[in-house]
Amino acid sequence: MTFHDFQFEPRLLDGLDAMNFRQPTPIQQQAIPLIMQGHDLLACAQTGTGKTAAFILPVIHKMMGSDHRHLNTLVIVPTRELAQQIDQQIEGFGYFTGVSSIPIFGGGDGATWDVQRKALEQGADIVIATPGRLIALLAAGTINLKHLQHLILDEADRMLDMGFYEDIVKIISYLPQERQTLMFSATMPQKIKQLTGKILRDPKEINISLAKPAEGILQQAYCVYETQKFPLIKHLLTTDTYTSVIIFCSTKDNAKALDKIFRKEGLKASAFHSDLEQSEREEIMRNFKAKQISTLIGTDVLSRGIDVDGIDLVINADVPPDPEDYVHRVGRTARAQRTGTAITLITEKDQRRFGSIERLIGYEVPKLPLPEFLGEGPAYNPALKPAKSKNFKGKKKFFKKKNTKPS
Repeated sequence: MTFHDFQFEPRLLDGLDAMNFRQPTPIQQQAIPLIMQGHDLLACAQTGTGKTAAFILPVIHKMMGSDHRHLNTLVIVPTRELAQQIDQQIEGFGYFTGVSSIPIFGGGDGATWDVQRKALEQGADIVIATPGRLIALLAAGTINLKHLQHLILDEADRMLDMGFYEDIVKIISYLPQERQTLMFSATMPQKIKQLTGKILRDPKEINISLAKPAEGILQQAYCVYETQKFPLIKHLLTTDTYTSVIIFCSTKDNAKALDKIFRKEGLKASAFHSDLEQSEREEIMRNFKAKQISTLIGTDVLSRGIDVDGIDLVINADVPPDPEDYVHRVGRTARAQRTGTAITLITEKDQRRFGSIERLIGYEVPKLPLPEFLGEGPAYNPALKPAKSKNFKGKKKFFKKKNTKPS
């Protein structure tokens, strides 16, 4: 099957050909015909399956057949990075179509707000927005959605995890009832089902099963005490030559604390989190993509929002709270048929959680012995009940080269 089988408008096909898009992915094969037929849709598909093209291509095709052009499509996303990423893809897909888009997000200065407001006044076919900034625009009367034909929620589960449920319901109260609504989610928790009942009408459902980590990923793990984490990370980064590394933490505070430790130890890394100004985050991402920064420290939002090839090492400084997030994290390496390494540090409190990950992926990840200078770590027993443990912050022994089992 090729994209020509969908009978898209010729100018849209020209854009796909220019981007070297040839064969649709499974989510695209299933979703595009349903969207073109006008159905509401609930699709469960993880990042990296091609879901952006699955919802954008049929929308652009339908838009090109319309005589009247208004703000046609609203895409709601959890983060500004994803908004910008989708906007860039629309620019590529619609290069020959004349379809326009604009990303709307908060966190910038007054100048950013002015740019977004003026772009809306000039008109755009597609708006990609984060919930907070969109509500501000709606309250101010800056954005008119009365002609909206398509509502798309991307990474809906992540938005609900971030506490945007009430915001989404409020946004929908501004929208015309007659519209096509598409919801894409990597997982299908109960909250998604509740939201589906509120906003979708007789939806078709697609479930693309979670892909296992790519064969090109060398997965490894170390069982560690909390105080052994940073010395081990430092050892891993200084023993082998890695050109592009992402270190994942489970919370923003952990990422900031680890970044602080890196600075004290004279190691170069950049933390990527929501407390940074928008301009700072964009600069960090530009420098990381350009290989001017070799090591990035971030959270699971980064695991879904980043689109960078050539990452050769992923380190899970914390075991992710959701087993499916493990697949997203390690999937940042070994992209485009390349190889890469993913290393997870497992404390005693995380062993049961990591056991859930191994059950999800269907095999056991090898546990490597710690370097001799660190001493022994805890034995691996995923049946253990999790014990209470503090995060990186305030760990006075975190820098120590050697460790003895705590009493």
